[in-house]
Amino acid sequence: MQDFISGITNLRLMSREDAAISAVDILIVAFLLYRLLMLVRGTRAWRIIIGLLIFFFVLLISEPLKLHTLHWLLVQASQLGAVALAVIFLPELRQVAEGVGKLDRWTPLIGAGERPRSQARTVEELVAAISELSSNRVGALIVIERTSSLAEIVANGVELNAKVSAPLLVSIFYDQNPLHDGAVIIQGDMVLAAACRLPLSESSRIDSTLHMRHRAAVGMTEGQDCLSVVVSEERGTIRVAREGKLRIIETTVELRELLNSELRDDKPADERPKRVHRERKPRVEVRS
Repeated sequence: MQDFISGITNLRLMSREDAAISAVDILIVAFLLYRLLMLVRGTRAWRIIIGLLIFFFVLLISEPLKLHTLHWLLVQASQLGAVALAVIFLPELRQVAEGVGKLDRWTPLIGAGERPRSQARTVEELVAAISELSSNRVGALIVIERTSSLAEIVANGVELNAKVSAPLLVSIFYDQNPLHDGAVIIQGDMVLAAACRLPLSESSRIDSTLHMRHRAAVGMTEGQDCLSVVVSEERGTIRVAREGKLRIIETTVELRELLNSELRDDKPADERPKRVHRERKPRVEVRS
């Protein structure tokens, strides 16, 4: 801490070039810390960070207060701090690494191949199935691939490899079907697998009234670039999870526009550029 404060103070004694480089260095570190805090906000890691701040506060005041034994114990504990933090924050560090490595952020730079896009027919089948499940209050969880491969999730389910259709999706999630307890994985226009187990989110920002199906939908999108559609069994409400955030869907039109935008790169009607209609001039026939 003292080195950091002295470094800030010495900025005035540096040349303009060195001061600019140091300022950029500090801004980069501050930005990384900010992103880390935003990432862990609302999770168990946030409570751990608060505990660490209390630990360092006690460490700072223990020596001026002449609490020598306590200060000695805290100093000894802080020597293992780096290893302890790596173990404690292992899930969060893995999530950060997965977020940085998402293909959708780097594809324009590296020129990677395009992800499989869904056809308009597939979107309509999804909308029809989700609407029917919602109206009948049948719980459902559908995960749709974007750029991340979900091969590991597909492997723990029952492989189907069938074309997306509303009757198929509706039949999977009815109680009498042995495949209803789990998630359906869709890639492009194909249903890859059903009854798949998903990782659960530990975020405390999820409404406490929502159950495991919604936590699985959020948890799947926290580390993977995909779309999770979840239908509530109790209320029949439709929610879509994207990048760890849940969004409630009010109407079928909203669901269709969202799926077209996310899976087919089609902008909603109100965001499309308006076409300029030009009046055609009447044709004049010239007779010889």
